Amino acid sequence: MAKKRRDVGKGIKAILSNIENEVNDAPESIVKELAGTIANIPVSQIEVNPYQPRTEFNEEALAALSQSISVHGLIQPITIRRLEKDSYQLISGERRFRASQRAGLKEVPAYIRLVNDQEMIEMALVENIQREDLNAIEVAITYQRLIEECKLTHESLAERVGKSRTNVTNHLRLLKLPPEILQSVRKKEITMGHARALVGIDDLAFKFGLFRKVINEELSVRKTEQLAKDYLEKNNLRKASGKKDSLPLEYKEVKDRISSHFGAKTNIKLGKDGKGQIIMNFNSTDDLNRIIDIMENE
Repeated sequence: MAKKRRDVGKGIKAILSNIENEVNDAPESIVKELAGTIANIPVSQIEVNPYQPRTEFNEEALAALSQSISVHGLIQPITIRRLEKDSYQLISGERRFRASQRAGLKEVPAYIRLVNDQEMIEMALVENIQREDLNAIEVAITYQRLIEECKLTHESLAERVGKSRTNVTNHLRLLKLPPEILQSVRKKEITMGHARALVGIDDLAFKFGLFRKVINEELSVRKTEQLAKDYLEKNNLRKASGKKDSLPLEYKEVKDRISSHFGAKTNIKLGKDGKGQIIMNFNSTDDLNRIIDIMENE
């Protein structure tokens, strides 16, 4: 079988608009321009904020994010400020930055802020959010930037951008989706309606299965919502019935980790002699190649 190859890195580069020229001492007049651009900054030139209030990070979650970044790249840029030539300080996104370091990235996409420019940044972002050509993920990332950098609540953000609080919350929830699905929304392969249906599903294998079904069968938003609803209702009934997995807990954790890592439904069968099988499902040749790509990139 001839494998269909994909260059995952190109997908990330296509998403991000990079600027290669270094940011020199700049007047406030160009802060607005900087707010809408992304630069690739060497990891070695970025230092963490010594006044960062968050000092503890969940190691398991950090490892999972690092693995995702090593495969898909860093989707959501960090935010930094320029201290001097070739020297920057992290403002927000330390968890993403630490995971990128673990993943071995030499450069990370970053928004560059100038000192004392919060109001200019806020004005530029609020103006930028009014653009009609923004996709749902670009809107969500801009909302997140306003919340992180300008210390806004969902309610105050909604007032500033002239949207409902529900609109803000629904967009922000999209950022919980895996990178592959985020890319699909950005490329307008699926709509925000499809993404909203997928974000409510915790089972990563089913999430990816439904996502590929939406792509391959061109499902409507209504059909996608119904399939997600049917799954959630069935899952809730199973939990309510008290039905337990016969697999020992330690094996179930392994099964869930494999399933989450490869985005594919996985089962483990145990024999009485301690031997067993790991069975992984795939939906198509392309899906199998996606799994092979993940293994080859490790």
